[in-house]
Amino acid sequence: MKFVWYEKEGKKQLGVLQKDETHILSLKDLLPERGFQDLMDFIERHTPEDIAVIRREVEKEQPHGTPLMDVGVLSPIERPRHDIICVGVNYEAHLKESTLGLKDPKLDGPKDPVYFSKRAVSILGTEEPIEGFLSLDNALDYEVELAVLIGKEGRDIPKEKAKNHIFGYTVFNDVSSRTLQKNHIQWYKGKSLDTHSILGPYVLFAEDAAYPPDFIVETRVNGELRQKSSTRLFIHDVDKLISDFSRGITLEAGDIIATGTPSGVGMGFDPPKFLKSGDLMECSISGIGTLRNKVR
Repeated sequence: MKFVWYEKEGKKQLGVLQKDETHILSLKDLLPERGFQDLMDFIERHTPEDIAVIRREVEKEQPHGTPLMDVGVLSPIERPRHDIICVGVNYEAHLKESTLGLKDPKLDGPKDPVYFSKRAVSILGTEEPIEGFLSLDNALDYEVELAVLIGKEGRDIPKEKAKNHIFGYTVFNDVSSRTLQKNHIQWYKGKSLDTHSILGPYVLFAEDAAYPPDFIVETRVNGELRQKSSTRLFIHDVDKLISDFSRGITLEAGDIIATGTPSGVGMGFDPPKFLKSGDLMECSISGIGTLRNKVR
């Protein structure tokens, strides 16, 4: 079951993809008495009964609802409650290609997860162009990541209960300005330029995904495959991330955790392959969907 935030005839609506993923079913039509305003509202207030009603309609063989091609798909969460929680160097191969790569192969990488935050006044969706700000920093990069949407508030969450706090999964492109990232030492500035957070196109309901998450993640730039890996290769798995981050910190429904990117980012090539105006990024995760965004 995949949730989608979309625009039809100038109105934004929350829906789910019908079984064959060619049509959208509006939650306003499926659950008119519930009055869900957006995905954040649904995450906070939905019940098992709501899910049962939605699932019955989604599973019908006959396509019905609004054709997907007739709507504009938006970011499932356009304005997050807090900054996006990001995890750095969570794949061994990316650790080695990054600026935190090991100079001495005998040394180990970070023992604990590396966290940083990403300001996102507004999160873009698929097909929306990003502002490159290439005059500010021409070292523009892409990073495909599995994003975990928290579904239930919690603090000091045990690893064995982490699964119970997940609403779903989606695709995240952590667009990065590498020169700013290095110049300011802390990554916040280089990660947080306007339009440099992209999410979607759909949210896969956690109950319909394998656990631990088992996805293939890929990035193509102008059709060239740049990144390809599996979430099975996380250094720190989702259980660890949720449990570790929540020690002394409350996670709230709707919080977004970006779990890290694999190797193949632009800065990892020799010479680097940074993005230029007009470049098309396609960030995909198996079973979820693809984000397509051009640099302008």
